[in-house]
Order: sequence, then C-alpha cells, then structure tokens
Amino acid sequence: MTQPTDIRGEHLPTALCLAASDVPVLPLRAGKGPFGNCPACVQNACGGRPNMKVPGPCVCPHPCHGWAAATTDLHTINSSTWARAWREAAAVAYHPGGAGLTVVDLDNAEAIAWARASLPATRTVPTTRGEHWLYEGAMQSANAVLPGVDIKSTMAYARWLGPGTGTITALPDAVRALAVKEPTTVRPTALTVPALVGGGKCPHRTRSYLDRGIAMAEQRITAASSAVHATVYRTFLAVLSTHGRCGCLTDAHTARLFTAAQAKGESPRHCTDAWTNALTTLGLSHG
Repeated sequence: MTQPTDIRGEHLPTALCLAASDVPVLPLRAGKGPFGNCPACVQNACGGRPNMKVPGPCVCPHPCHGWAAATTDLHTINSSTWARAWREAAAVAYHPGGAGLTVVDLDNAEAIAWARASLPATRTVPTTRGEHWLYEGAMQSANAVLPGVDIKSTMAYARWLGPGTGTITALPDAVRALAVKEPTTVRPTALTVPALVGGGKCPHRTRSYLDRGIAMAEQRITAASSAVHATVYRTFLAVLSTHGRCGCLTDAHTARLFTAAQAKGESPRHCTDAWTNALTTLGLSHG
C-alpha cells in the first residue's frame, strides 16, 4: 500500500506543486547536496546519468545522480522508492535548465551590487547569503564566472527558496557571455628529436601516412570515455614511437594532439607533462 503523502516529509507537497508546473524537482539531503547513488548505481555502474545531455528521470527508480534525477513525473515523485528521501530531505531542488530557466547565483553583497549595475532587472529570490536572479531561457551552467557569481541552468540544480519577487525577464547576452571561456592557447613542448642512427631514410612512404597517424591519434583521444589522462599519455607515446625519430613531426601536429586532449578536459600543463614523459620513456628527450 502506498504510504500517505503527509508522512513523507514537509518538502513533498512543494515538490509536487512545482512538478505540476513543469519544473523538474529532486530532494536534497542536509548540507544542500543530492542523495547519493543507490546500490545498483554505485560508482556509476548503471552507465552514469550525469554524463547525459538531458534531464532525468534517472534510469533507476530512485532519486539518484543529482540534477539528472530531477523529474516532473508526479507518480515518480510520490512513489514509495522516493519516500525515504523525502522523509530525510532538507530541501527541494530543481533543474533550472529543464524548466527553461537560468539562475544567476549571487553569493554576497558585492556580487549583488555588480548584478544591479550590470544586468537587467528580473525576478529575485533571497538566499542565505545573497540572491538568486532568475531569467527565462536556458544556457550552459558555469561556476565562479566572477567572484561570488555562479550560473545554474542546464546540467545543474538550484535550491527552491520560493517564487521570488519581480517580473521574470529574458536571459540577456550579458549572462550568456559569462560562461564563454577564452580559447586556450596551445603551447606544446618544442620537438627536438635525434636523427636515425646512421642517417637512415625517413620510414614514411608518403606525407599522408603521417597525417593518417595524427588523425587516428586525435580520434583515439576524442573517443576516450574514462581514464582520459592515461589515454592521452599512451596516445602520445604511440605517436612518438612511430613518428618521433625522423624529424617529421611539427609543432602543428603536436598542437592538434594537444587541442584534442584539452577538449576532453586536460590542462595545457598535463598535456606538456604527458608529452615530456613520453619523450623521456622513448629516450628522445635531451633534458
């Protein structure tokens, strides 16, 4: 028998009301964090909903995986599998991007002063330390875009702290611009590799042989779904072992590999370290 709603915690009625208005919701535990994975999903054994590009509901019936568990399905929210979470919940959270919203989270008085001077007025919600400014429109989420300023929209959650005051307005370009990162300048380690012993000829029959090798290396890095740093190192090692002794590799080739690695989240420093370590392993480093 389904348990009565009134013993499932004070936050369930709020969640049901929000979901009925097409706002995807999930329970938050004490400390404002989401509930952890259930045994079936521990360590993302289920495939990892946080990597999905769309909001929940989670594949499993429990409120797992943070923002990706947010749902507007009233049956799911009021189900027995979510009951314990609601009883223990400290707050209700919602997925702003799933509701077509963006929250500019202003964490202190200085951030609020900046918003009042720089952004168009919109609906505001008081928080413990500052304010949430709500805009209509979804965008990429980003943390610490300015001191005390976070953006919560797609693939993120925000606490529900009430409807707020004021008229909600369209998401301005000034907010979208905050999440745009400056392109990283790729500065690979300069290549200085010894010539073949005895002055042997280059083993590459055609230029396309080298180009195909670099393209395959880029694809291998791009396709990595886990252990990215290790994949990058092994790929660099493979490229250098095949193409690193004849002097045909150029900075342009290296930049392509570094760009592919950085697109997977590697920092320029990690790229440089991995390249240097591969050179050293193969005895190609003069350092």
